[in-house]
Amino acid sequence: GAVLELMVAKISGAGTSTVAINGSDRLRPFEHRVIPDRIELGTFLVAGALCGDNLRILGGDPAHQTALCDKLRQVGAQIEIDGDSKVITVSRAARIAPLTVDTAPYPGFPTDMQAQLMALLCFGDGTSVIGERIFENRFMHVAELDRLGAHIRVEGGKAVVTGVSELSGAMVMATDLRASASLIIAGLCANGETVVRRIYHLDRGYEHIERKLRAAGADIIRFSE
Repeated sequence: GAVLELMVAKISGAGTSTVAINGSDRLRPFEHRVIPDRIELGTFLVAGALCGDNLRILGGDPAHQTALCDKLRQVGAQIEIDGDSKVITVSRAARIAPLTVDTAPYPGFPTDMQAQLMALLCFGDGTSVIGERIFENRFMHVAELDRLGAHIRVEGGKAVVTGVSELSGAMVMATDLRASASLIIAGLCANGETVVRRIYHLDRGYEHIERKLRAAGADIIRFSE
């Protein structure tokens, strides 16, 4: 819609159930900036909520993170948003409170952040419940998190996460794109070394995630087997 309006199309009703488009015989050239990836930003927010210390994240749009930031504040993370620069600063929760959350279409909690949030809740002080309402069979990362010492059981469309005091490094296998990010987040705070295999999934949704995390102080490298 934003692009078409730049090209002189007249559009009304955006955000409602009915959108009216009045076309034009001639559209003009335009310049448009593609919106930032809200899931990439969300992944770094979760990592910061788990083990960050005034982690500053630039280049995203905080307006797209309302549902996630609400949940992260509920678990105890500190989040500050600079409205002018759109820089988000996140610091880890001293105590990760348990949480109940269901995935939902935008602007609800995104299904593509479910696995990453689960990694955070593995360290929670209590029992959390994550309901997956968008996709079936999207809990394949549970078995891999359990390899690290997590306590998670799947009951139909819900995952029940009982928090533990620590995870232990292990060799795990990424089952899909977001599972890859989840295992990396868990590995950042697990004791010892965690090796995530099959990271070709990762590169479908993140550009050089290891470089960005390393720039923030993470001990992470990429290597070929």
